[in-house]
Amino acid sequence: METKIDIKNTSDEDLIKAIVKNNNTLLFETLYDRHAMLVYNKCLGFAKDEDEAKDLTQDVFLKLFVKLASFKGKSKFSTWLYAFTYNHCVNYVTRSTAKKFEKQAVDYKDIENLAEDDEEDDNSFLQMKVDKLKVALDLISPDEKMILLLKYQDYLSIKDIEGVLGIGESAVKMRLKRAKDKLLTVYTNNLK
Repeated sequence: METKIDIKNTSDEDLIKAIVKNNNTLLFETLYDRHAMLVYNKCLGFAKDEDEAKDLTQDVFLKLFVKLASFKGKSKFSTWLYAFTYNHCVNYVTRSTAKKFEKQAVDYKDIENLAEDDEEDDNSFLQMKVDKLKVALDLISPDEKMILLLKYQDYLSIKDIEGVLGIGESAVKMRLKRAKDKLLTVYTNNLK
């Protein structure tokens, strides 16, 4: 006999335990409803258009249902889902035969926050124009783009990025610095 749970007041982590225990697709729908828009928006940043983003979102949730038992609760589910979604999208883009891809859905106005980074006061970085920044982001590797978007579009802290990428604080800071340097180089050499 299944135990009834109060879905609205149940944490993601408890919901996942119930889904895994009973292989309950109805409870998974609740998890989907809670996070589908977030996943879709992340996929949209990597997709050519809305239809491709919808397909990527469906792929993420199909894989998620199969892999849900691998969530161990060492971080918040939302952090784990970020990593899961970004890894899926990066793998998708990497497998793609096209080297360049247009991203219509990322709000590049949010990327202006790159200029407001507390940790590094780089005047040449501050002078970038947002329209050219979009093009430069499309010219760097998916991994470099991902870490910049995590920090400056999704506003994740260094600690949250550690959880998403499964690396330490110094590695996150180094990857952010390298990604910013690469973006600056691409911007300076190719787009002035």
